[in-house]
Amino acid sequence: MNYIAHIRESDKCIQSVEEHLLGVKELAESYGEPLGIKHITGLAGMLHDLGKYTQEFKEYILEAVNNPEAPPKRGSVDHSTAGGKLLYELYHVKNITPYKAIVAEIVGNAIISHHSYLQDFLNPNLESNYLNRVRDKELNEFNRSIECFYKYVMSESEFAGYVNKAADELGTFLAKESQENNEKQLMFLTKYIYSSLIDADRTNTRLFEENGFNEEFIHQPDLFHTYYDRLMNKMNEFKLHKQANTPINLLRASMSDQCERFAEKPSGIYTLSIPTGGGKTLASLRYALKHAILHNKKRIIYIVPFTTIIEQNAEEVRKILKDDANILEHHSNMIDDENDNDELQDGMVTVQQKLKLAKDNWDSPIIFTTMVQFLNVFYAKGSRNSRRLHNLSESVIIFDEVQKVPIPCVTLFNQALNFLKIYAHSSMVLCTATQPALDFVEHKLEVNTDAEMIHSLDNVIDAFKRVEIIDQATEETFTNEKLADFVVNKIEEINSVLVILNTKLVVKNLYHLLKEQQLDIPIYHLSTSMCAAHRKQMLDEIRNHLDKGNKIICISTQLIEAGVDVSFDCVIRSLAGLDSIAQAAGRCNRHGEKDIQYVYVIDHEEENLDRLKEIKIGKQIAKRLLIDLKKNSRSHGGNILSVQAMERYFREYYTEFESDLNYSIPMLGKDMIELLTASKSNSGFYSSYKAKEQMALPLFLVHSYKTAAEHFHVIKNVTTSVIVPFEEGKEIIADLNGNHSIKDLTRLLQKAQQYTINLYHYELDQLGKNDGLVSYLDGKIIALKEGGYDKEFGLNLKNDSQYGFTMF
Repeated sequence: MNYIAHIRESDKCIQSVEEHLLGVKELAESYGEPLGIKHITGLAGMLHDLGKYTQEFKEYILEAVNNPEAPPKRGSVDHSTAGGKLLYELYHVKNITPYKAIVAEIVGNAIISHHSYLQDFLNPNLESNYLNRVRDKELNEFNRSIECFYKYVMSESEFAGYVNKAADELGTFLAKESQENNEKQLMFLTKYIYSSLIDADRTNTRLFEENGFNEEFIHQPDLFHTYYDRLMNKMNEFKLHKQANTPINLLRASMSDQCERFAEKPSGIYTLSIPTGGGKTLASLRYALKHAILHNKKRIIYIVPFTTIIEQNAEEVRKILKDDANILEHHSNMIDDENDNDELQDGMVTVQQKLKLAKDNWDSPIIFTTMVQFLNVFYAKGSRNSRRLHNLSESVIIFDEVQKVPIPCVTLFNQALNFLKIYAHSSMVLCTATQPALDFVEHKLEVNTDAEMIHSLDNVIDAFKRVEIIDQATEETFTNEKLADFVVNKIEEINSVLVILNTKLVVKNLYHLLKEQQLDIPIYHLSTSMCAAHRKQMLDEIRNHLDKGNKIICISTQLIEAGVDVSFDCVIRSLAGLDSIAQAAGRCNRHGEKDIQYVYVIDHEEENLDRLKEIKIGKQIAKRLLIDLKKNSRSHGGNILSVQAMERYFREYYTEFESDLNYSIPMLGKDMIELLTASKSNSGFYSSYKAKEQMALPLFLVHSYKTAAEHFHVIKNVTTSVIVPFEEGKEIIADLNGNHSIKDLTRLLQKAQQYTINLYHYELDQLGKNDGLVSYLDGKIIALKEGGYDKEFGLNLKNDSQYGFTMF
C-alpha cells in the first residue's frame, strides 16, 4: 500500500511518506551537523510525519484533494503525535536511561509541535501539554504506523542504533558547559532541533511541490572570495582619492586594516568601537568577509536596531559587492502565524500552505535584519520565526548599534549570543561607538578577552572629535513654541538644522509650527509611520539639499540617529540617554567637513515619557552626569561622551533596571528565564504540581516553552505589519489578488519588505473603523487603502489622505 505524504497541485503526483521522511531526515541531519547533533535532528526528521502511515490519513488527503470545495471535517486526523508517542513509549516508560529519555522529550516535543509551536512540559495550570499528547492521546492506527516505519524507513535494530548515537551526541553537547547550565543548554538545543525540523520539512515539501529537487547551489567560499576582491578594489580606489592622506582618512584606513588582521582570530564575541564617521560599515564587512573565508562561515548577518537603516546599509553593501540576488533585507514579518495550527491542511496546497512554504528561512549569504527579528527567532511564538534559528550557526553576525538592545531582553540577548558562540561556531561583533556594559549584568555576555578590534580608542575618539556638546538641559526647559524660535534663529546663522525629539507627537507638532512660519526653506518630517521606501526617498532629498549646501530643516524621532548617513551643521537633541546623545552627535559635521560644530542638548517639557520608561530613566541618568560636569569640568573624563562617562552611564542604567533585565511576566509572577530554563529543583510550577498531585511529574524537563513565547514581545506593545500603497507598494498590493505559485509569493513578500509599516492594535482598530484596511490571501496579509497613507506623514489613521499614490 502506497501511503501518501503530499499530492502536488500541478500534476497530482504523489510523494510517498517514506520519500518525505527520508528527505526531511537528510536535510535535518545537515542542519544538525554544525552542532554535532545530526542524529538528534535526523531523528526528528524521520519521525515527524509517522502518523501519515495510516489508512485514515490516506483517505483524508485523497478526499481533500478530490473535493476541494467540500474538504473533510477539520480535526478528523492527527498525524503529528505518533512520532513523539513512539519515542515516549520506547524510551520513557520502562528501563529508562536519562540521555535517551531526554532525547525522547526534546525530539518528541519538536515533532508534536511542528505544525504549531513548542509545547509546555509543564504549564501555569500545572498540566503537561506534552504528556497530554505523547502519553494520554489514543491513536487509532498507531501500531500500523510503527510497522510501516520499520518496514519502509528504518529497521527496528537500525533505529535503536540511531537513537544510541543521538544519546551519545546529547552527552557530548551537555559536557561543553558545567552541569548547572544544563537546563539552559537543553532549552537552546530543543529550539535548534525544532528550527531544523520546521525548515527541513517545509523545504522538502516546497521542492516537491515545485518539482525542483535541483535548486541552484550557492558555493559560499567562492562567493565570499569574489565579494572580498570587490571590496578590496573599492578600498584601493579610496587610496587614490585626492584626500586619502588627510589624518582622518589615514586613521579610517588604519582601523580598516586592524579589522582585517583581527579576522584571523577564532570565533567568538568581539567589539568594534569605531567612532561615528569612522567607516564602520566597510570595516566590519572587511572583517566579516575575511573571517568567513578563513573560518568557513556560511553567511554574514547584519542586525540593526531599526528598520530605518536596513535599506541604507544594504544598498551601500550591494553597490560595493555588485550583487542583488544574494543579499536579503528582512524588515518584518508580514504574515502572522503565531496562532496557526496547519496540521489539518498538510498534504494539500492551500493559500495558507503556500505562504508557509514560501522561502523565508534566512539562508542567503548576506542578510540585513533587525534586533526585533533576531530576538523573535529565539523567543517569539510562530514557526516562521523559529525556522530561521539553525541558519544562525556558522555565521558572522554583526550587531550594529548594539546598545539599543531593549532592557527586558538584555539577559535573553546575552544568552542567545553565548549559545551561538559556544555551540554554533558563530562569531559576533558588537559594533557601536557607545559600547554597553553587557558583561556587567547578572547573566553576562561572554565577551572574549581582548575583544576590542581597534587600538588606542581614547586617541581615536579625540581624533574624530567634530562637535561640541552644548548643555542647555540643566539651564532651562523648552516648549515647541520656544524650540521653534530657537530653530529659526539657528537657521539664519547656518545652512542646516536637525532636531531629534523623543515622541512622534511633539515631532509632528513642531513640524506644523515651523511650516506655519512660511520660512521658504525645505522642512522635512521623519518617523516610523513611513515605510522604508518612503523614508529612503525623503532621506535622498535631504542628502541632496545637504550636499548642495541649501538651507534645510529636518524634524525627526530617534530613528535618524542609528547609523543614518546624514551630516547637518547643527543638531538639537531632546535630552535622553548618553548613547542617544552620542548617536545624535554623529549626525552633525559627520565627516569633519567643517570646523567644530555644535550639538545642543535641551530638556523638552511637552514630551510625555510615562510609557517610554527606558528613555525616561536614560534621560535622568544623563542629566545627573551633565550636572556633575557642570560642577567639575574634569569629572567623567572631562567630556560627556568620553569612554569613562559612557561606562558610568551604562552601569547606572542597568543597575536601575536590574529587576527588569530577565523579561518579567507580572501576571505569572515569573520571568522568561525561569519559564525557559527552570529545573525540577527550582521551578515554582513543579513544586506546586507535586503539592497538588502528591506525586512527581514523570519527565526530566519542566520548561514552559509555549507559555513563554505567548508572553514574549520585543516591543511590549504588539504591532502588526501592513503593506502601504506607496509607489511600488500599490503594485504589490494589486498583485496579491492573483493566484501565485510558492516561488512568486516568495519574491512578492521579499519585495514588499520595503513597503510595510508596523501598527499598534489601537491604530488597526481606528483604521478598521475608518474603513482604511483591506486583507488578502485569506486574511493573512493586511494592506492600507490609499486614504490611509499620506505623502508628508505616512500613516493616516483617519483614512482621508488627499494625496493618494499618484501624487508621489
